[in-house]
Amino acid sequence: MAVPKKRTTKSRRNMRRAHDSISPVNVVLDKETGKYRLPHHVSRDDGMYNGKFVLKASTEETEKSEA
Repeated sequence: MAVPKKRTTKSRRNMRRAHDSISPVNVVLDKETGKYRLPHHVSRDDGMYNGKFVLKASTEETEKSEA
């Protein structure tokens, strides 16, 4: 059975864990809608990406707007 010869110090343990932290999520402000979104992703509200329409609006949204 593998047993360490010496105890790992707090300093060495924390240095090993230095790269394990969670980085913050990068969000950008959408120019068209003014809402936050992830960069390089299609906007959920209007289906635009890079100034072009990529997706049609969902059917639920069109039903709400018609009613």
